[in-house]
Amino acid sequence: MAAPILSYEDLGLVQGSGWLFRHLDIQVGQRDRLALIGRNGAGKSTLLRLLAGAVDPDEGRRTIVPGTRVVMLEQDPDVSAFATLRDYVAAGDDAPLGHEAEAIADKLGIDLDREAQSASGGERRRAAIVRALAQEPDVLLLDEPTNHLDIHAIDWLEGWLGRFNGAFVVISHDRTFLTRLTKQTLWLDRGSVRRAEIGFGGFEAWTETVFAEEQRNAERLDAKLKIEEHWLQRGVTGRRRRNQGRLAKLKDMRAERAAMMGPQGTAAISIGHEDGRSKVVIDATHVTKNFGAGDTKRTIIRDFNLRVTRGDRIGVVGANGAGKTTLLRLLTGELQPDAGTIKLAKTLDGIVIDQQRKLMAPDKTVRDVLAEGGEWIDVLGTRKHIHGYLKEFLFDPSLTEAKVGTLSGGERSRLLLAREFARPSNLLVLDEPTNDLDLETLDLLQEVIADYDGTVLIVSHDRDFLDRTVTVTLGLDGSGTVDVVAGGYEDWEKRRRPRGDGKKPAKVAATAPTPAPAPSRKLSYKDQRDYDLLPKRIEEIEATIARDEAKLADPDLYVKEPATFARLMQAIDKARTEKDAAELRWLDLAEQLEALN
Repeated sequence: MAAPILSYEDLGLVQGSGWLFRHLDIQVGQRDRLALIGRNGAGKSTLLRLLAGAVDPDEGRRTIVPGTRVVMLEQDPDVSAFATLRDYVAAGDDAPLGHEAEAIADKLGIDLDREAQSASGGERRRAAIVRALAQEPDVLLLDEPTNHLDIHAIDWLEGWLGRFNGAFVVISHDRTFLTRLTKQTLWLDRGSVRRAEIGFGGFEAWTETVFAEEQRNAERLDAKLKIEEHWLQRGVTGRRRRNQGRLAKLKDMRAERAAMMGPQGTAAISIGHEDGRSKVVIDATHVTKNFGAGDTKRTIIRDFNLRVTRGDRIGVVGANGAGKTTLLRLLTGELQPDAGTIKLAKTLDGIVIDQQRKLMAPDKTVRDVLAEGGEWIDVLGTRKHIHGYLKEFLFDPSLTEAKVGTLSGGERSRLLLAREFARPSNLLVLDEPTNDLDLETLDLLQEVIADYDGTVLIVSHDRDFLDRTVTVTLGLDGSGTVDVVAGGYEDWEKRRRPRGDGKKPAKVAATAPTPAPAPSRKLSYKDQRDYDLLPKRIEEIEATIARDEAKLADPDLYVKEPATFARLMQAIDKARTEKDAAELRWLDLAEQLEALN
């Protein structure tokens, strides 16, 4: 690593009643491309502000090469003191040159003369990006730069950062963005920071190695990891492994959906039968929607056809203003088409999780939001204690009485997801669900969507998330045409790419006949036995958990028999640990068997 131009030595910061982190050593080199990774609440944004010099530490020494310009892009820029976004961009002694700001604003598609008070979150974010990039920084500190940006703006920002001659440190939930741009990783984990000279593409393999080493060290010392550390390890690594299994299933679902598609170039998805599994829940036929009249008339959706069947996961992508929200409102019956028809199944019962997070009143407690002030929450017809349910969504049960206003943006989003996923429904509508979520919560959300029994509609600019969750992508380009593609964002992007130049591929030299494949090997006796018996064991564990949770459903148990209550809670935690281990073992064996055959 080259000599750093910005560094902190022995950094420590107190937050609340204790240390948020302590004894951190951080260096930023002249051309570093650093991904800053960590869970919600770990202190990532605070660490960026410390690096920027906007927050004073309780311990440590900040060193910076003279003349180095450090610029920070915050998550939620405050424009309340300015009349227009242009005034915000041009404010202060460090304001960028006007022509530089105007050029970047033009590329990002933002009108800087927009009134600041009425600007949307996306417009404020674009204005903040204009100000940050036009200041010609040597070090850029970027906190969720892709939040509220559309696909085109993200593509442009990726290109700009790829050409950037300085260094940057970026916090982002956008895996594709991080994988394409970063070359080093800072991992903020349990109050300490680790650095690896690998980009985000190698992050998951690196963390698996770290967790495995921690486990080995604990076993050598004949000690157990702390409960929360074991829970963290099991949650992160286990969820990743289970999601790999779900991705294989998703590929099968996409292949099945592709087989239902009409001739290439048409948008209609037809089905040969309507059994219980493939029953049509939304049927759109020759739908057109216009806005305005006369010379200002604009066709948002033109001659759109789609059949959505039960269990489909539909992703909607496109630039801001292309009509994504309009299409979503049409498909859910909130908006009527100007031409064509949209039929919704009579039994359709939907839940909409919107970008504004309107239900998250800052003065409410976590208990109020989840259980209306009580101890129990009904989760899809099953009663669960609030502490156990919070753990399922990666919360420490001690946050039960915390005010919503004290939670981070990611924690508020996760709390809303926990609340909404507990409600019975057969249609889930997610509008930009990944904003403010950390990577572990995205893994959790992927898992919950995969296990959801109904139909899902997702509007998102998160390309990796769509690739991991949806079976069909609806792509809008602003012309009124809606591309219907079986698969995720990557499949839609391939459809959009220019066709080849028409040249035939070069001939491949003839080779010797390929030898017949060797006979496939088999699993060992023990492995084969585990592979055969584990599914039944998992069902037995699930039945045990359900039995104990039914006992906990007695509202008087907590008061009358606190020891029994505690014993049941402990037994449920132990059973879930065993179930996770059994699922991971079975997935390992399934992967081995697939490789052998």
